[in-house]
Amino acid sequence: MMERNVSLSQRESYEPSQFTEFLWWLSTAEKELLTDSVVDRNRYRIVGMTVLATWLFATFTWTYFFSTMVSSPVIYILLGIFMGFVILSIDRALIKGITKLNKKKLAPLLFRGLMALTIGTFMAQPAVLYMFDKEIKLQTSLDNEKRKQTKRSELDSLYKNQKATLLLNKENLKKELSADYVAVEAARANYLSETDGSGGTGKVGIKDIAIAKRNEYQKLDAAYQQKLATMQPVIDSTDRTISGIEATIKAEEQVFLSYLNDGFLTRIEALSHLLQNNNALQFRYYLLVFILMLIELMPVIAKTLLPSGSYDEKVLLRETLEIDMARSNIIKEQELKELYNQLALNHDKEAMTSFFNLTKEDRNEKMMAFSKKWKDDQHQSFDGLWKKMKKEIFTKQEN
Repeated sequence: MMERNVSLSQRESYEPSQFTEFLWWLSTAEKELLTDSVVDRNRYRIVGMTVLATWLFATFTWTYFFSTMVSSPVIYILLGIFMGFVILSIDRALIKGITKLNKKKLAPLLFRGLMALTIGTFMAQPAVLYMFDKEIKLQTSLDNEKRKQTKRSELDSLYKNQKATLLLNKENLKKELSADYVAVEAARANYLSETDGSGGTGKVGIKDIAIAKRNEYQKLDAAYQQKLATMQPVIDSTDRTISGIEATIKAEEQVFLSYLNDGFLTRIEALSHLLQNNNALQFRYYLLVFILMLIELMPVIAKTLLPSGSYDEKVLLRETLEIDMARSNIIKEQELKELYNQLALNHDKEAMTSFFNLTKEDRNEKMMAFSKKWKDDQHQSFDGLWKKMKKEIFTKQEN
């Protein structure tokens, strides 16, 4: 609701609402000085609104950022609120440093602009990830699939030579056994054809030639069975080793799969891949990042662009007044302390003078007593009397 203008004589009766006071606090304005500045009231409400918007935006983006890394909603919400408060504190510090005197100075504005730009750039990333969530999830799935294929290729390459050696040895053994088996089968067929008359001499029955062929067959078969008994365990061991390598590869693949995720950095990488492959998305992405960075820059921009009014003049005068009063109070306190020390010195002098005057006769009487005692005692020297009087009567100088 628009604020109603009041007459000059009634301005002291203006009471801002609690929300207005909150906005003034966000804009780092002093309520006591701003209450009577009619025009500046609205200016600092505007600045306060920009700070409020930035604060809420920062809290949301940081909460979303931590939600990609922390599973507990309570934890990432509290972390988001905390980081939002940090950003709020930085923004209040930035706009508090922008005064009437340094609004047009380049160095302070450049520093504040760079700081706000840095924070805004980072804060824009979680917001963009949230807005393109579906596309990024799809790209993340594709990227993770490529990572799985790359990992499989690396594992295959790592065990390639070992597997190739094992397979080659196995193949050589099987070829050797196969060749021997073929020879045994040929001998068996030759023997059978000799006994049934279908081959060889053409005579049916077991004759000398058939017996010789049978012996040859049995000899080859026995050698084959012996070789098979020797080589088959080697082949089986090779198969078990190859199976072990495959199991190791699958186990390492499973471990690698457990590391695949859709965390913040993974999504950032997926977003980068999306931008590389989509020109239309690039334009909208950079435009969106620029808009989101402006949200962070809003408080600094608003405080810089809004003209200075009576409030800024009051702040300057009030600060000058407080500096002068502080200097004056220090000078007065110093004068009072010096006066106290001087009066204390004077009174101490008087007290010491009175003390010595008061004890003068007593000291003389005591010296007379020491002198009389020395006179009566013929064994005491004058030097001894002098030392005793120095110890008992004379004063010691203060250090």
